[in-house]
Amino acid sequence: QLQLVESGGGLVQPGGSLRLSCAAASGFTLDYYPIGWFRQAPGKEREGVSCISSSGRSSTYGDFVKGRFTISRDNAKNTVYLQMNSLKPEDTAVYYCAVGSGVWSHMKERDFGPWGQGTQVTVSS
Repeated sequence: QLQLVESGGGLVQPGGSLRLSCAAASGFTLDYYPIGWFRQAPGKEREGVSCISSSGRSSTYGDFVKGRFTISRDNAKNTVYLQMNSLKPEDTAVYYCAVGSGVWSHMKERDFGPWGQGTQVTVSS
């Protein structure tokens, strides 16, 4: 059964950085799939952060990222990363990764899944 596991979250001060990782559990190979990062803050809907094609040559970002985040993948390590710099308090959320399908580049939640437990990112002084 496909399952993705997120890691790398934590507490960071405003302006700081974190790198999130998304790995497949149970030997599933991510190579053939686009992968997306989403986040959900308390009381808000889940929103798309970034997604990347299976080859890694194409990526999309949410408007709020504005050059602060970088998505990448290492298919040899079967892992997708989200490097987050210049973090702001409003970036506080649970971050999830999921496999994309359909028109995945539009970063609609309905085109991604399954959803794991996520990793908490808290930006606070």
